[in-house]
Amino acid sequence: MTIPKFTTIRQIPVGIWMLGFVSMLMDISSEMIHSLLPLFMVTTLGTSVFAVGMIEGIAESTAFITKVFSGALSDYLGKRKGLAVFGYALGALTKPLFAIASSTGMVLSARFLDRIGKGIRGAPRDALVADIAPPEVRGAAFGLRQSLDTIGAFLGPLIAVGLMLLWANDMRAIFWVAVIPGVLAVLLLLFGVHEPSRKEHPVHLRTNPISRKNLKRLSASYWRVVAIGAVFTLARFSEAFLVLRAQQTGMSIALVPLVMVAMNFIYAASAYPFGKLSDRMNHTTLLMIGFAVLVLADLILASRNH
Repeated sequence: MTIPKFTTIRQIPVGIWMLGFVSMLMDISSEMIHSLLPLFMVTTLGTSVFAVGMIEGIAESTAFITKVFSGALSDYLGKRKGLAVFGYALGALTKPLFAIASSTGMVLSARFLDRIGKGIRGAPRDALVADIAPPEVRGAAFGLRQSLDTIGAFLGPLIAVGLMLLWANDMRAIFWVAVIPGVLAVLLLLFGVHEPSRKEHPVHLRTNPISRKNLKRLSASYWRVVAIGAVFTLARFSEAFLVLRAQQTGMSIALVPLVMVAMNFIYAASAYPFGKLSDRMNHTTLLMIGFAVLVLADLILASRNH
């Protein structure tokens, strides 16, 4: 029996690294804002915790729904990069709105547009990863991109903590700084990533990927994974509540983003190794292990006495 070899970093195409750095820069930008946004809404704008939950729910559901259509559109057009650039650009353009927000409604609008951008870019970007990466290193390629993405999610709150201490909790000023990595992400994607050529179908032969006919072509196994994923998504809760809970326990406002730093550090450290593991391990088994860890985490949180 031949034991498959682990993928080395050198086998990962340059384009995957570029996409990873694009994700990292955008996550630095987003997490600088998101790690402070719940506190900003509650302490500065006077938003209720219930309203914070509603805004987060609307924002995340918008991203999930948009992904369906952006992925289908990228298949129909046969192009990935253009949609990804548009999605990242939309996300970057929303960052100044948080800095100038004077009401909860304005924050809701900014979050809504930001998550539309995330939904638009997510599927084409992942499809671009699959197009660039050779099949034998595809799992490692996705893991690397996710690791760099999560490094950004780790660095963003860490930068926010430093600036909060430096600028006496001036959250609006930090939101303005967050614009910079967002713009850099768009520029890097635009000029640093080359989309591989793909065989294009004539316009008259293209079909709607989410039509009933094409949906029937998806196997029962695919729909089982979708159903399981949908059920376990119900077990997720917004990180906004973790941020608010940390503040309620008496943690200094400037240090509250450290909660996101700790969470994303673990995420970043595990994404690439598990991506590599998926290249040589049964995907269903690995997925079920991940779900089991999620259930265990929820049970631990539910059993904690505060």
